[in-house]
Amino acid sequence: MKDIAIYGAGGFGKEIALMIQRINTAGGDWNFIGFFDDGKEKGFQVSHLGKVLGNIDTLNTWPSKLAVGIAVGNTEYLKHIREGINNVNIWFPNLLDPSVNIIDPESFRIGEGNIIQQNCRFSIDVTVGNFNIMNSDTVVGHDVKIGDYNVIMPDIRISGEVSIGTHCLIGVGSIILQQIKIGTGVRLAAGSVLLTKPKDNSVYMGNPAKLFKY
Repeated sequence: MKDIAIYGAGGFGKEIALMIQRINTAGGDWNFIGFFDDGKEKGFQVSHLGKVLGNIDTLNTWPSKLAVGIAVGNTEYLKHIREGINNVNIWFPNLLDPSVNIIDPESFRIGEGNIIQQNCRFSIDVTVGNFNIMNSDTVVGHDVKIGDYNVIMPDIRISGEVSIGTHCLIGVGSIILQQIKIGTGVRLAAGSVLLTKPKDNSVYMGNPAKLFKY
């Protein structure tokens, strides 16, 4: 079995620990050893799932091979944590719930460090980059390209030929219509319907989604 830990001992981290259990039930071979977190003391008990083993400094001195899933729902912090891990013993698997439906595995492309939760569905010719968080019940259409360090919340619909760049947050229950190109740092509020190309580093909300100035 391969040792694995989760960086992030909050609610999302607990969800991913349970997902690892489901992966093992479906035939996986992970040995879950616990959590790392900079905000909780070493030895802190995380529900019934395991203990905090230390912080990022502990992780950077870990003496043996260890897979790590970064369970962080903030796009910038996700990148910050990844770039702060410099131990050559640490590697970053893709963690996909057994219920994930990849309709055409032959054309599906994926990088490293992605976490994809229950009941997500991917169509044909989909590309997913690195360190994306995809929450449950998200549907991704044909020819979609997703970059790096994006957080996609539950119950999202991404239509065909959409591209999503980096550091974007797609809010719960949102819809992105076909062929829209999303760049960097876009925040789409919950329940929004995006009909046009958004500006980088901006917030959009509503149906149809409009630029929100604050």
